[in-house]
Amino acid sequence: MLTPTKIQVRFADIDAMGHVNNAVYFSYFETARINYFKQILGDDWDWQIDGVLLVRNEIDYILPISLHDSPEITIEIENIGAKSFTLCYKVFVKNKLMTAAKSVLVSYDNVNGQTKLVPEKMKQKLIKHLLRG
Repeated sequence: MLTPTKIQVRFADIDAMGHVNNAVYFSYFETARINYFKQILGDDWDWQIDGVLLVRNEIDYILPISLHDSPEITIEIENIGAKSFTLCYKVFVKNKLMTAAKSVLVSYDNVNGQTKLVPEKMKQKLIKHLLRG
């Protein structure tokens, strides 16, 4: 089981309504992706050759998160295509679902400036975290 990403809500994250601003969630998901990839791929992955590009985000705001909350983000894989895959995020506070989101990422070779097939080693690691059901 992967360790969820723990987020510290900063005062700067809060809007005039007293909860985390909608745009801030995307930086939370970025932090969760970094943690997720580090756990499944390790520290020595060559992101220049076997990188990813974020091409789509969608989010459902279910309940607001406040300054003193301690959100945790889990990630699962919805699907894996030839060149892309979809991450599903769930944000919990005290085991209560607050937000659900998805991101589509495309495999990318930054050195040659082109998309590529999802590397086999990455694909095998992602398959272990496919949503079931």
